Amino acid sequence: MPQPSAQVTAAEISRIAGVTRATVSNWRRRHDDFPTPSGGTDSSPLYDLLDVRTWLGARGYAATADPAEELRTALRLHQAAGGPTGVLLPLVLAAARCTPEKRAALADLSDPSLIVRAEGASADVADLVPGAETVRFAGEDIDVLRALLRCVQADGTGEAALAVLAERELEDSATGGTYRTPAPLADLMARLVPGSCERVLDPACGSGSLLAAAARLGAEALYGQDVVTVQAQRSAVSLMLAAPEADVEVRVGDSLRADAFAGLTVDAVLSNPPYGDRDWGHDELAYDSRWAYGVPPRAESELAWVQHALAHLVPGGHAVMLLPPATASRASGRRVRMDLVRSGAVRAVIALPPGAAAPLHVGLQIWVLQRPEPAGPERKTVLFIDTAEASGHRASAGSASGTRGARPALDWPSLTEAAMGQWSAFAENPDVFADEPGTARAVPVVDLLDDLVDLTPARHVRASRTDIAPADLARETEEVRRRLIAGAASLGEAARYTDWGAAGPKPREWRTATAADLARGGALTLLRTAPDSRERAGEAPPGAGPVLTGQDIARGTAPSGDPGSLRTDSAPVIATGDVLVRAVAGGTGAMARVADETDAGALLGPQVHLFRPDPARLDAWFLAGFLGSAENIAAASTGSTVVHVSPGRLRVPLLPLEEQRRYGEAFRRVHTLRAEAARATELADATARLLAGGLTGGGLIPSPPPAENDRTPGAGSA
Repeated sequence: MPQPSAQVTAAEISRIAGVTRATVSNWRRRHDDFPTPSGGTDSSPLYDLLDVRTWLGARGYAATADPAEELRTALRLHQAAGGPTGVLLPLVLAAARCTPEKRAALADLSDPSLIVRAEGASADVADLVPGAETVRFAGEDIDVLRALLRCVQADGTGEAALAVLAERELEDSATGGTYRTPAPLADLMARLVPGSCERVLDPACGSGSLLAAAARLGAEALYGQDVVTVQAQRSAVSLMLAAPEADVEVRVGDSLRADAFAGLTVDAVLSNPPYGDRDWGHDELAYDSRWAYGVPPRAESELAWVQHALAHLVPGGHAVMLLPPATASRASGRRVRMDLVRSGAVRAVIALPPGAAAPLHVGLQIWVLQRPEPAGPERKTVLFIDTAEASGHRASAGSASGTRGARPALDWPSLTEAAMGQWSAFAENPDVFADEPGTARAVPVVDLLDDLVDLTPARHVRASRTDIAPADLARETEEVRRRLIAGAASLGEAARYTDWGAAGPKPREWRTATAADLARGGALTLLRTAPDSRERAGEAPPGAGPVLTGQDIARGTAPSGDPGSLRTDSAPVIATGDVLVRAVAGGTGAMARVADETDAGALLGPQVHLFRPDPARLDAWFLAGFLGSAENIAAASTGSTVVHVSPGRLRVPLLPLEEQRRYGEAFRRVHTLRAEAARATELADATARLLAGGLTGGGLIPSPPPAENDRTPGAGSA
């Protein structure tokens, strides 16, 4: 009986073959032997994956597929035949620990020999992966085994293969709400723990992002637990790959109901626990010893996680937790919050803008907690920080902040600097901390112990703008307003560009070549920063300049990354005229730009592709305009949750240099228009915010109407 095959869409075929969707449409029309649809609808047909791979292989296209995409499609076929994928997670660890030469030797083995070696390698590391079972591979598994080896060999770390396997396992389970904590946020949370810490726990570790951030700061013992088996396995494997010198222990289970580390105390707890869970064990845990600050109400699972974290800390140890904003203000949690504040366990609450982490439409909060010491100092104040202004995300009155796609990219360097600067100053000496109006304020504990015990940062921070002298506020508002007027004039000038017209009755068509083909022909050089080793993390190359990041491209700002974040001392140095393309698609803002004098000398960030054109053959702005187009990016991207751009698959029209320059000038003007519009929008938002805040806070008052004899003659007449 033939084995069932997975089905793929036309878009997936384009990603497998490394071509555009238009090319797949042409194949369907022009080739009679192209596979016929095996399912779907007339408008969205589905094709048998085996038939597609056979057809592509006969024409040499299958080899161009991205290794991660190849693994993804191999897994779909594997599962259609009834094969599991979770058993492959230990094999990722084993393969990643091999040298590139050993992995290459494995790829050359015969099918039976590879199966035997894969079984042995999985068994060798099975004890290190929570919930791993003895695995026996068969002949039908060989395609996915080879795809996995190619994927690990391609990136050298195993992270790409790990992400694909976990993605497939989560799709095929009933589990929902499993979100990876973004790396910049994980790094910020780890840095909020004062001093150094050797032992770190995450009781809801997910994919292990927070523990990995702790390892980058020197943590030597990493403990994690997660109720989802594949998440615990992924976390364990990822941490052992990222921090090979650390002691890693990850277990499967519900931390609240079945604490796998009961009795363990650590220096720090980092956690992004699940939110809004009413079935967290309220009834069965009513008399649990962890509830030192009161039994959490049924609707307050987040406060259960907070107390769970505090119970695992040594006296004086810190917990940093990512929580929804309702935790700070819900009436049902008032009594627990009161005891947490009164005891000095709450040290700071930091408000993040929407988009910092899933759910993206909610402005989450970071709680910094500290387990009280029996004879420790009295903690008289709690620090509140609002990072919205630092990140450029504070919405002006009347703005449609909930509009999908309208949210700008987060300025993580500025946000991190604002949060760390305020917290570090407060942690060093809370008694002399100086409030920063609109951003940070230390509030006396006694002022928080009212009928609400509301710990929402905006409630306390924004009220502090009344401390500004009205005259100073008026001058600040007028200065921003004048800058807005100048910015609006610049935007109007940029919008005067009209040197364009209709192409004719039909859109223009042209022959194109991939960036990989152009690179092979010497028309451009493709560069990217690749990590040398995990041990280099945190060490800046001598004399290193700033790092240009994908966020810098999206925001249109100067290079802002920390060279210490690079895990290499051989990152390419950007030169004027280089074309820079974000490696991860999505969000708002530009995908590409041409490096100018401000970018020159900066180091290339790991999430940016660099295209260095030969100016005698390619115009830089022409190249940037077409490489960054939405259709081009979509056709050259792979992935579902995180969409990665494959640079070699981006396509460029083949045009004479003189014609390229005409297009390049047009794209340069478009870039200027976008930059001026973003600047004017930012200034308009700042002006409106200052005016609205000044009027409602009493610092500004509306001007009185003109006197009767001062009115313009005829004004107001019919």
